[in-house]
Amino acid sequence: MAKDTFFQKKATINAGGKLIDLSTPKVMGIINITPDSFYAESRKTGANDVRFQAGKMLNEGADFLDLGAYSSRPGAIDISVQEETDRLLPAVETIVSNHPEAIISIDTFRASVAEAAIKAGAHIINDISGGSLDENMFATVARLQVPYILMHMKGTPQTMQQLADYEDVFADVYDYFVQRIYQLKQLGLYDIILDPGFGFAKKAEHSYALINKMNQFDSLQLPVLAGVSRKKMICGLLDITAEHALNGTTALNTIALMKGASILRVHDVKEAVEAVKIYAAVTSLS
Repeated sequence: MAKDTFFQKKATINAGGKLIDLSTPKVMGIINITPDSFYAESRKTGANDVRFQAGKMLNEGADFLDLGAYSSRPGAIDISVQEETDRLLPAVETIVSNHPEAIISIDTFRASVAEAAIKAGAHIINDISGGSLDENMFATVARLQVPYILMHMKGTPQTMQQLADYEDVFADVYDYFVQRIYQLKQLGLYDIILDPGFGFAKKAEHSYALINKMNQFDSLQLPVLAGVSRKKMICGLLDITAEHALNGTTALNTIALMKGASILRVHDVKEAVEAVKIYAAVTSLS
């Protein structure tokens, strides 16, 4: 038996009644409905901007669109549930109306925001806190029966950088996943995607250690999402700004694919789709 098939990862998720095959890596495009996300080009706050960006990403080959209305960059300003909802729902409705084929992921850690977005037409919940910032999140996604992206983070976006302390970062993240996967399955939710949370309560060396060992998450038999796009782990290493981090992002996305990533979450869809195509062409010959 080939080593890459020893652990049989879950290969499909049901999103909005569509069965999506993750055995071939997929690309998730980021649309931030925020005025303060760390990468300025990702900020789309008006309905026309959202509609145009969604169309552009879908035309470039995005399999999912990830909408977020709460900036989770280090030290980001906290906003109310009402403000997050007021920013998010018009964007969801715009995409549903203009691009009904789109599979929409919602980047939120709040259960009430998640439920409102799903009712407005979204399909997936992407929770940076792994259920730790809202005790109702797990029960809510289980009741809604929507795919759930379970990310590792410590603290909040306001405090996480002070909590980047590990003896063994991979072991800590792995144990975190084991505990929360058990809780979700006990509630009857099985469409779970794992996100190691690169840059969230992690120094660059922690994030690179996780990338290096990412294929070891295969033993959990769930798909893994890699979200490294234009992050500080790239910018700090290369001494550049986020605006100049596309090449580094593509390099790191390619490594993530080689380490077993099922989804790439990116600002730049075209380049990520090309990386997936090249990766697939190489691996199809093995």
